[in-house]
Amino acid sequence: MSQKLNAAIAVIGIDIGKNSFHIVGQDHRGAIVLRQKWSRGQVETRLANLPPCLIGMEACVGAHHLSRKLQVLGHDARLMPAKYVRPYSK
Repeated sequence: MSQKLNAAIAVIGIDIGKNSFHIVGQDHRGAIVLRQKWSRGQVETRLANLPPCLIGMEACVGAHHLSRKLQVLGHDARLMPAKYVRPYSK
């Protein structure tokens, strides 16, 4: 990812799957600036290179582990219950 794109990302949403994660990044205005599919191994490495930002994901077993790792990297990782995630997929 380019340095300009890294600075533009304010909020990231992660859809956690078994082997691949879907990442959506938004700038301060709410415009989508990043939409990619990353493998499980790429997530921590790529997010380590980003400046600290707000990261939201559905609460599940793997999300708790990932959120602790992202908080160590300086990100504000937040988990939300599945009933609040559903409206975002429409």
